[in-house]
Amino acid sequence: MSYFVTGATGFVGRHLVELLLKRKGKIYCLVRRGSVGKLDELRERWGVGEDRVITVTGDLGRKNLGVSQENQELLKGKIKHFYHLAAIYDLSKDAESQSEANIDGTRNAVELAETLRAGCFHHTSSIAVAGLFTGMFREDMFDEAENLNANPYFRAKHDSEAIVRNTCKRPYRIYRPGMVVGHSKTGEMDKIDGPYYFFKLIQRLRSMLPQWVPMIGLEGGRMNLVPVDFVAAAMDHIGHAPGEDGHVFHLTDPNPKRIGEVLNLFCEAGHAPRMSMRVDARMFNFIPSAVRQGLSMLPPVKRISEMVLKDLGIPSAVMKFINYPTRFDSRNTERVLKGTQIKVPRLDKYAYKLWDYWERNLDPDLFLDRSLRGRVKDKVCVVTGASAGIGFATAMRLASAGAKVIMAARDMEKLNEAKAKVEAAGGTAFVYSVDLADLASADAFVKAVLTDHGGVDYLINNAGRSIRRSIASSFDRFHDFERTMQLNYFGCLRLIMGFLPSMIEKKRGHVINISSIGVLTNAPRFSAYVSSKAALDAFSRCAASELHDSGLTFTTINMPLVRTEMIAPTKIYENVPTLSPDEAADMVQEAIIRKPQRIATRLGIFAAVMHALFPKPMEVFMNFAFKLFPDSSAAKGVKELKPEASSEQVAFASLMRGVHW
Repeated sequence: MSYFVTGATGFVGRHLVELLLKRKGKIYCLVRRGSVGKLDELRERWGVGEDRVITVTGDLGRKNLGVSQENQELLKGKIKHFYHLAAIYDLSKDAESQSEANIDGTRNAVELAETLRAGCFHHTSSIAVAGLFTGMFREDMFDEAENLNANPYFRAKHDSEAIVRNTCKRPYRIYRPGMVVGHSKTGEMDKIDGPYYFFKLIQRLRSMLPQWVPMIGLEGGRMNLVPVDFVAAAMDHIGHAPGEDGHVFHLTDPNPKRIGEVLNLFCEAGHAPRMSMRVDARMFNFIPSAVRQGLSMLPPVKRISEMVLKDLGIPSAVMKFINYPTRFDSRNTERVLKGTQIKVPRLDKYAYKLWDYWERNLDPDLFLDRSLRGRVKDKVCVVTGASAGIGFATAMRLASAGAKVIMAARDMEKLNEAKAKVEAAGGTAFVYSVDLADLASADAFVKAVLTDHGGVDYLINNAGRSIRRSIASSFDRFHDFERTMQLNYFGCLRLIMGFLPSMIEKKRGHVINISSIGVLTNAPRFSAYVSSKAALDAFSRCAASELHDSGLTFTTINMPLVRTEMIAPTKIYENVPTLSPDEAADMVQEAIIRKPQRIATRLGIFAAVMHALFPKPMEVFMNFAFKLFPDSSAAKGVKELKPEASSEQVAFASLMRGVHW
């Protein structure tokens, strides 16, 4: 007994061939020349040689599938079962590619089966042939399909099955699998499709919220999922059952779950919050379709929708089928499989295996270049305040990743020392002396960098001034606020405004502002410093909104307390937990790789939320901290001989790690 299989290297095909190998006979597999290697790898997996699985090169789009005349003569009259599985199974593909692979491919496969005088033609169709039929679609139904033009895939699968029904002169059997997911025992899957499109959303929910938090979601229509091992086993058994020619078999779950139930099972598998309350999506049908379509086409709504879906990796075409209206009977399939162990397993018994395999092997984030080198190699990166502290640690990190680092600071002697260290480590650095508090100096710096390097890819605004002094001690020190704002806001803003035109022209650029956790906590004694950083944060949010479609990114890092020269005058900080400059550079690296709008510690985010929800209690709490930590000797203008830190202060600072007090 010999078999001819198209799509043998595909997901369903490789599992079917594995079962066919348990029967006697040779299996001839049609592959494109570029896929011969895949079949070689599968032979190793199956543990067979070329004497059992024979390569036949060809192409779906060519007459007789492009099989050579020599091979046609060789196989004529020898093929008892011709399994046609090669096709595109993807809602997101365009009509042209769907037609070429599914319709033309089926026509050419039927032609080849006739040429070879094959015994039985087994056509792998899909439940998509029903279109958006409302109600129960039986195995003996075909012309009753509705709304086939809702997606090119529906039309292509319907028309390809019609070719078999109307033109195939060989005995045939048609299989309509449901939505094929991974192996129920191993979780193995070859691509992201169907429910997998929502796994990234579930993963994001898990990272943001505890599992016990109840969520609101949609109920939606029924999602007919079947694991690949069931589909392959059913096709193998039904294909060899006597007297079944001319029949159609729905390889579907007789008890499919609604989308909300399915997603909840995967939320549980992924340890994410479950949708405790699910709203039936059909309730939105009371809104006229013209109104819904009009709202979805509004530019802001469309752009936001596209951005969110793209970020989550969900094709917009998938969202059109939330209210999928079709149910499928499977009487023929159940009749033929009766008495066997072949049945659709319950999703709750293997959902965790699908999730685990996806997260370990298919999660798109696994394939992102998460290395700093992948982002900054040969890129021009400007780092201000680069002669020491966070700036120097960041410059070293960037240079070691292959970036061209522009190191800027006031003291040229320190800059040259820093440059020497960078170059000794194998990096490339250029140094520029600039006083960012002097706008003319800032302008000259921008001009020099643009002239020397042609533009900037990353601007890291790290240089800054911090003043820790209570307001009551600042009544006669208005210049504290002026000079802090001059450097922390106007100086940084001058650089941003100077480099933005070239970034916009190139349609790429990333501005990273080193802000402070104090902006989130509203730290007392830092009114001058926090105000200047908050101003830069606000500008960046506005700029990000304006320039979102220009290829530019703005990231604010609400940096916790870092042990640098800036905090040295406050001796109490010698006894409280702080980050090292290298740990601060880790946050800058994360900003470059992930490009988020904001990076902050959990404590900082928690403080911001508490200030928003409970402003008065937080005001009382911060006032307590204000009284606990007095002005430093430096702020009072007197010499400090030893650190001023009580055990109570150290304990409080340890509890609120990284917060400025």
